[in-house]
Amino acid sequence: MINEQAYELGSKRSVIREIFEYAKKRGEEIGQENVFDFSIGNPSVPAPAKVNETIERLLRETPSVALHGYTSAQGDKEVRAKIAANLNFRFGVGVSADNLYMTCGAAASLCAALHAICQSGDEMIVFAPYFTEYKVFVEGAGAKLVTVGANADLLPSITEFERAITPKTKGVIVNSPNNPSGVVYGEKTLQALAAVLRKKQEEYGAPIYLISDEPYRELVYDGEAVPFPMNYYENTLSCYSWSKALSLPGERIGYVAVSPKAKESEKLYAAVCGAGRKLGYVCAPALFQRVAAECDGLTGDLSVYKRNRDLLYAALKGYGFSCVYPSGAFYLFMQSPEADAYAFCERAKKYELLFVPSDDFGLKSYVRIAYCVDTETIKRALPKFKELAKEYGL
Repeated sequence: MINEQAYELGSKRSVIREIFEYAKKRGEEIGQENVFDFSIGNPSVPAPAKVNETIERLLRETPSVALHGYTSAQGDKEVRAKIAANLNFRFGVGVSADNLYMTCGAAASLCAALHAICQSGDEMIVFAPYFTEYKVFVEGAGAKLVTVGANADLLPSITEFERAITPKTKGVIVNSPNNPSGVVYGEKTLQALAAVLRKKQEEYGAPIYLISDEPYRELVYDGEAVPFPMNYYENTLSCYSWSKALSLPGERIGYVAVSPKAKESEKLYAAVCGAGRKLGYVCAPALFQRVAAECDGLTGDLSVYKRNRDLLYAALKGYGFSCVYPSGAFYLFMQSPEADAYAFCERAKKYELLFVPSDDFGLKSYVRIAYCVDTETIKRALPKFKELAKEYGL
């Protein structure tokens, strides 16, 4: 017999991927330019010029064995040292190469972190709205997903968070800037979360870990600051990917950083390495380890995303839709004019508008609109949004 859980996951894509695949098929039927696909967070801004320049230079100057061969399982030490130095320069956290484990993107980082800390029967807390795959990752590590609601600004409810922690709680996942809402967790939010975690750790006599999912760390606008969670709470594992900032989602490169202040941090780091071994990760792509180390901290042209956000947000508000103002990432979280977000998304298909219903993000009656598309696509889509609004009498 096959593994039924694996069959279920493989026979049905995530709702995001289902819509993404529908968009490609629909585009073949009527032309891609006539489909307004806002389903997936695929960066539309080109990678910084230094990325291609670095690739070309490495191909010319680096021996093939070093460039395309195995690195250490946790990643090339020189690469890890460069990334650690940059983290220390930017955030003053005191990490070293031996606190970093290189991965194939943030998804692999999260899985390695979860498998490092979770055992069967543990609970992991997430804040709605949350990235759809958290449930898959948490349950894959043998734990149970526990959802905590948000306040009116879609920031975590601290009161509900404290009530949700039990002796079975192994950790909490935070994601800021948030996917799907674009909301940034500010300093006060992180301080409040950390205070609750310390209180509960002392009460239960066991560490509770904070896993920080940070692929959108650099994608912020209007001078917004993204606090680094490791500076606020000791038992933190930071999971990062260059997919969004460097526009490299298909290259699959990221890392887990274990706080040197975490309880038994060396043992925790070894558990992350062991989790990677158990999951068959071997090592992250050697070429892109080196590219990431040299381009760390750079971004594509974020002014394009800001322009897209401002254009779309103002238009949708003007048409009568209710939207959460996004300070980061490249998503707009819009309230559905009817309670059933799936029904709303189906009706939007009449206008070839494709976005993601919020149910799988842990919150009903919203849709996620990924505005990481060409600005002209948004401009051409606006009349369609207007027609959709009129259909609902907005």
